[in-house]
Amino acid sequence: MRDVKILYEKRLQAYQRLGSRQKQAISRLSNLRLLVFAAGIAAVGILYYFKLPIIMAAVLIAWIAFFAYLVVKHRRLIENKKYTDALQEINSQSLQRLQGEWKKFSDAGEEFRNENHAYTGDLDIFGRGSLFQQINTSCTYTGRQKLAQILETIPASVKLIYSRQEAIRELAPKLGWRQHFMAEGLVITNKMSNLEDLYQWAGKVNQFYRNNRVVALFRILPAATILLGLLYMTTGVVPWYIPVAGLVLQFLLLKYKARERGVEFLTAEKYKNALKIYDKLLKAFEEKSFQAEYLVQLQSRLQDKEGKTAFKQVNKLVKLWESISNRYNAFHIFFNILTLWDYQCMIALEAWKDRSGKEVKRWFDTIGEVEALCSLAIIGHDHPDWAVPEVAAEDAAQVRATAMGHPLLGEKRVCNDFEIIKPHDILLITGSNMSGKSTLLRTVGINLILAYAGAPACASAFRCSILEICTCMRTSDNLEQNISSFYAELLRIKMILHAAKEGRQVFFLLDEIFKGTNSRDRHTGAKVLIRELSRQGAVGLVSTHDLELAELEKESGGSIKNYHFREYYQDNQIQFDYKLRPGVSETRNAIYLMRMAGIQIEE
Repeated sequence: MRDVKILYEKRLQAYQRLGSRQKQAISRLSNLRLLVFAAGIAAVGILYYFKLPIIMAAVLIAWIAFFAYLVVKHRRLIENKKYTDALQEINSQSLQRLQGEWKKFSDAGEEFRNENHAYTGDLDIFGRGSLFQQINTSCTYTGRQKLAQILETIPASVKLIYSRQEAIRELAPKLGWRQHFMAEGLVITNKMSNLEDLYQWAGKVNQFYRNNRVVALFRILPAATILLGLLYMTTGVVPWYIPVAGLVLQFLLLKYKARERGVEFLTAEKYKNALKIYDKLLKAFEEKSFQAEYLVQLQSRLQDKEGKTAFKQVNKLVKLWESISNRYNAFHIFFNILTLWDYQCMIALEAWKDRSGKEVKRWFDTIGEVEALCSLAIIGHDHPDWAVPEVAAEDAAQVRATAMGHPLLGEKRVCNDFEIIKPHDILLITGSNMSGKSTLLRTVGINLILAYAGAPACASAFRCSILEICTCMRTSDNLEQNISSFYAELLRIKMILHAAKEGRQVFFLLDEIFKGTNSRDRHTGAKVLIRELSRQGAVGLVSTHDLELAELEKESGGSIKNYHFREYYQDNQIQFDYKLRPGVSETRNAIYLMRMAGIQIEE
């Protein structure tokens, strides 16, 4: 990790130096523009005063050309500076991620939180302090959606997992390309929003503007009006009222379907920046050569029905929409009447939609998936010592790990070896308060999610089969639905049992089950539930304070196995080593912790 940190620091310092030079260049160019402007005005004024019109005209043309060149160069320098600033931010965040400061990142994926999901709420997949907050680098709406989808969906096949692994393994060392790919999106200000309106717009062609006669009318009419006007001004053979009549007719035509066109143009304005981002990302991805089959397949999806690349098509749409934005210019109304520009734009837009509109969602979803894979590739790059999981194709349920830790805990994590494989289908985890039981359950669960996403797992070795993860750990009261925490827990357990009885390969994580009722009912209910889950062939972990449940190991004939965490005391302080050990816990610390909290309890 130290080498990775040094790499990010060097890149950050390099972009800071580059940004400083660019800032100085922008300042110098601004001063030069001001000087050239003042010198040009002075020169033209002097030449006009001395009545040197030819020289004045030559100087004026040269001055305008040079000043325009300086304006273009100044704008380009500003754009390059924004790009450098984006790369600075990316490397700064990369260092924060390595140093465990990623909880400061603003995007935590809060909108993806779903308490009814089978596992995301219990395993910290979304929300503050989540896996999504730690790894997400997507700058588009679809990128965030695709990453969320990968993290909340168990893949249907081993082939899909290995395909993602291959893609992520190739992307991980391509740090420069990944950062530049991300920077392309960051340089454009964009408030992420749902793109459904854009997809519906792109897929719906207005046949009025595809009619050949209509197209011919709106192309020929303004050309004829302009030609007649020129003939009137240059030769006088055409009466003045004929081109004027043409302009009046065109003005009236602009009133026809004006509101409909206005809605279309508002859509253009709404998604203008988003389109610019996808335009840049498509170009960056299409122009890069990849070896991984999954990435090559994604590239092959970026074409329209005529075989033209998505970048060229989206770039054409961006330019069309930029021309539409000129309608806010003060002179647009005159230009619009003269050329029927709104109609020209609509004809071009509808032609574009007819050719490529139905492909937009597929193109943007593809780029979103690339962004999601780049987010997952960060794990492999930043943690080269983490294991690329081996996913078993056979039906036997299993999770086996060496030196497995929780990926969100950073350097303070404690790693454990772990194995759940037949004949041991259920592990019963006992231990005192704060000893690490719940963390172990989340550690196993979140590493399975990483494995299924195609990312490295936080372990030195990791092997698993595809399992349907179901958890019951953080149940709470729901006042809005009038549901108590105990009833919410029952609903989760009902869901797990239902999945197991349907013959699905269930992997459950149960933390202190039935904690909302009395100890006798809790003990009885837990025993019955664990036996039923075992009978149905489900596998998983159960953490509990009820040491009596340890009897199930003997009853089960080995399908249930006991493990525990322990604590120790040093200098009159309670200490935990968070090491998983076989057998049943023999220690308790609740009384000690109560005394630490100021509750006086006599022996």
